[in-house]
Amino acid sequence: MPADSPARATARETIALLTGAAGFTEHRPPSHPLPPDGPLGWAGYDAARERAGTRTGEEESVVYGTGVVGDRACVLLAFEFGFLGGSLGRLTGDRLAAAYELALTRRLPLLALVATGGSRMQEGMVALTQLQRVAVASTRLRAAGLPQIAVVRDPTTGGGWATVGAGADVVLALPGAQVGFAGSRVRPADADPHAYSAEGQFAAGQVDAVVPPGELARALTHWLRALGPHGALPAAPLPRARSAARLPETGREAVAAARDPRRPRAEAYLADYFGVRLPLHGDRCGGADPGLLCGFGLRADGLPVAYVAQCGTPTRPAGYRAAARTIRLADRLGVPVLTLVDTPGAANDAEAERAGAGAAIADAFAAVAEARVPVTTLVIGEGGSGGALALAAPDNTHVTADSYFSVIAPELAAAILKRPPSETGATADQLRLRPQDLLELGFARSIVS
Repeated sequence: MPADSPARATARETIALLTGAAGFTEHRPPSHPLPPDGPLGWAGYDAARERAGTRTGEEESVVYGTGVVGDRACVLLAFEFGFLGGSLGRLTGDRLAAAYELALTRRLPLLALVATGGSRMQEGMVALTQLQRVAVASTRLRAAGLPQIAVVRDPTTGGGWATVGAGADVVLALPGAQVGFAGSRVRPADADPHAYSAEGQFAAGQVDAVVPPGELARALTHWLRALGPHGALPAAPLPRARSAARLPETGREAVAAARDPRRPRAEAYLADYFGVRLPLHGDRCGGADPGLLCGFGLRADGLPVAYVAQCGTPTRPAGYRAAARTIRLADRLGVPVLTLVDTPGAANDAEAERAGAGAAIADAFAAVAEARVPVTTLVIGEGGSGGALALAAPDNTHVTADSYFSVIAPELAAAILKRPPSETGATADQLRLRPQDLLELGFARSIVS
């Protein structure tokens, strides 16, 4: 990447890009000088630090302090790659720990602008253990319900990626940035470079969005508004029905209405419900399910709501893992959750089984069950067995007139009962899967029309 690329901007240039006229107040931790040539007595280390300081004007590879992005105060920390490759040494660890502590004390979100080559080899194990300090500090912020957002710049590799970067709640990346645990000089010679790029990490579900520098301040302002911290928030309002469908007279009609390709899908509901949508992408295990939309959104009244929405396709294990991740993050931050249920069921092919379908579905069930924030569910189409129920809120599920919910698809039920296809409609009636049946059975609280 060219040296003058926005992704290679200095730490202070990157901070200024976000804070603008609102400004930035730098903080510094108490001084604990290193011994001559560092903890290992590495010959020439002091001289290298001095040259780095002269070249960059910085005392260390991290700058931190408080600032305002958009209209939201936060703690910012930014890596200066020009200072020994943005590497982490003991004094870097002091600054990182102090930045996390500042966010904790002031109850502010932490925004990390990362560009690092990893741990500083001239300090050996002393440098490597700074990663543990970061992990402890990050855990304390999570326990306090404070959000962490990372913007990964070029390059973000090694322990800095595996802690400050990938350990954040939301990970944004600048286009073209090198992102990966293995730096360019230590990865296999025949490795696919795309796998170590912002775009490749997005495709693998490790990055939530690739954001151009000119759009970064606006995106971060929205994210800071959505993630809080907030006070007590109400339950997510129910979406409006997006069709004027009448209640079906038979089970067969209910199934046909839910499967109608002209029926409004999740995208239409979300577009109507939110003024701003901020997608979360991927399961952080190497996968993403395009048939399940997750993220946070801001309604016209400013209320933040987390959403998990099925799009009418069989939900894959990566989708359930992404859903669980979203629900748990919302729960930790005190943001209400809206789930839109619409799937013929969980994906049941061999690939899905190898990817851990059962465990992923179980985790989604657990995330909903554990949630302390209100979870509101609207069934907008097919409610296919446990693959749909995993994302439905107990005692707070509502249905539209063009939806159904069933223990099993009527065709499969007829086949299991060894009935001819002509009896599928009668089987659908027996399953009592119509919206009005679901209301009478106590599964649905209301029919949204």
